[in-house]
Amino acid sequence: MKTRREFLKHSATTGALISTPYIWTSSYARAHDLNSKLKVAAIGVGGSRGRYNQGGHIARRAAELGTMVAVCDVDDLHTAEFNNDLGGKLNMYRDYRELLEKEKPEVVTVGTPDHWHVPISIAALRAGADVYCEKPLTLTIQEGIDISKVVEETGRVFQVGTQQRSSNENRFLKAIAIVQSGRLGKNVNAYVAIGGAPGEGPFQSTAVPEGLDWEMWVGPAPAAEYSEERRKMFRWWYEYSGGKMTDWGAHHIDIAQWALGHDHSGPVEVSASGKFPPIVPDHFNWDAYLDGDISLPSGYNTVTEFSIDLKYENGAVMSVNSHYKREGGIDFENGILFEGDAGRIFVNRGKLEGKPVDNLSEKDNAELETRITKLYKGKKPGHHMRNFFECIEDREQPISDVFTHHRTMTSCHLCNIALMLGRDLKWDPKQQTFVGDDQANALKSRKSREVKA
Repeated sequence: MKTRREFLKHSATTGALISTPYIWTSSYARAHDLNSKLKVAAIGVGGSRGRYNQGGHIARRAAELGTMVAVCDVDDLHTAEFNNDLGGKLNMYRDYRELLEKEKPEVVTVGTPDHWHVPISIAALRAGADVYCEKPLTLTIQEGIDISKVVEETGRVFQVGTQQRSSNENRFLKAIAIVQSGRLGKNVNAYVAIGGAPGEGPFQSTAVPEGLDWEMWVGPAPAAEYSEERRKMFRWWYEYSGGKMTDWGAHHIDIAQWALGHDHSGPVEVSASGKFPPIVPDHFNWDAYLDGDISLPSGYNTVTEFSIDLKYENGAVMSVNSHYKREGGIDFENGILFEGDAGRIFVNRGKLEGKPVDNLSEKDNAELETRITKLYKGKKPGHHMRNFFECIEDREQPISDVFTHHRTMTSCHLCNIALMLGRDLKWDPKQQTFVGDDQANALKSRKSREVKA
């Protein structure tokens, strides 16, 4: 069996067979023809278990529309696997800064763990690249403020990987169109369920696998010893992500807030209750912990169960839950229920249902299709990466732009901060600050460790 080092050396000199090419429709072919010569670099591609994580999948889609020239990952085996599958001719890196300096790519995909998304994306934007970054984009509210400014300053095209805005047979777009058409009446609220999260731990620290730059993986987060759980299940650690709130919440909260008409603003109040894993003591100082000043045992620390209400200036409410259940047979763990004075609909990745859907006529559906096209900024929905490359061509911001995604992620972070502090909070979406609450405002950002070259 080859070691990781031997595998990497082998991949640099020999190419594997490339997987079956994508079958292009005429519209896909047009996007490909317009952008196929753009130099693309992939930063963070994952590997092993199922071959690729989502970062590897988005990089493969970008390779179909542009010309992949380089790959960067902190794990040599991941880099080698990706390179081999694309013919073995890519330049390979461990440090994204070196890649950006030497390759000068025109397009960058970012598929790293979440805590690296904004630092790498900002570096790529300032290096002159258009960027596709996997969701959730931000680790903190301040990161969203910062990257929004950089996108505006640089004029680069930025697509976030919230693919529910493009995929699933337009179910989510149609649900938004139904809500915004007034078919549910007035006073529409949203009830969101995104599932719970695991609470296991503490875990044993182990030796760092050969070929993995663990120091670079941890990067700006507080220093930590290696464990497989910490690396592969990073979404359940607040150091690197935001638990279910920024995992599925980045999808469903995004759609609900868009439908309610607050995708460019946000809530004004948040109230929350929830349950944390056993390693987290009551009244824990999250600010000191996330700054790296105090520690917890090495286990999952994101909230496991929760019920949260986000209230908006117009009186609308979004209820965010690990599991939503109430009288009348309403019981679900994943999806969005929109309910107004005149009816309700339910949507998730598998279905869109409710009487307002059943009662749609052919004329109604045609009108909704027009609304969907408008929601999708006049382009054809269905392929998130194609939308990104089309926008690179016309220099428009794509369907999952950084500005609305920042507002989605702010709502996700508000949920987590309310859970951490265990009390109601008031938020000013215009000033993007908590009202009269220094403790909450301290959690808008956190210290970052210096990452040495």
